Amino acid sequence: MVYLFLAFVLVPFVEIALFIQVGDLIGLFPTLALVVLSAVAGIVMIRSQGRNALARLRRSFDEMTDPTEPLATGATILVSGILLVVPGFFTDMVGFLLLLPPVRMALLRWLRARMIVTEFRGRQGDQVIDGEYEVVRPRRDPDAPSGWVKGPRRPG
Repeated sequence: MVYLFLAFVLVPFVEIALFIQVGDLIGLFPTLALVVLSAVAGIVMIRSQGRNALARLRRSFDEMTDPTEPLATGATILVSGILLVVPGFFTDMVGFLLLLPPVRMALLRWLRARMIVTEFRGRQGDQVIDGEYEVVRPRRDPDAPSGWVKGPRRPG
């Protein structure tokens, strides 16, 4: 909680200081152009890397493998996108760093080493709801009207 508070307080100060320094060095309009250009470049990179992450996630579902890494990669790319769209040089730098696969993998390894996974077990004494069901068999004649439409069924 303290880290989040510090981030929300310190990041704007860092951004303001960087805007002042870069604006003094290259001027107002080139500074603004640089901010817009970095946002556009970030969006282009996010689109391509996001497609790749989505393809890896779909492949992990198709192959019934652990989707943890593609999900974490997708989340990291999403955070990167948010940082790149927010105007500022510090957030852009962090956003671009998160788009680099070696940096992203190092971050994910660091996070994985600090995560604790616990299994959820239901409370003692949970109620069981009893119910009845009936197996509905398909109709024998596939060309017979379904009941949902009027008239005979037309061949496709």
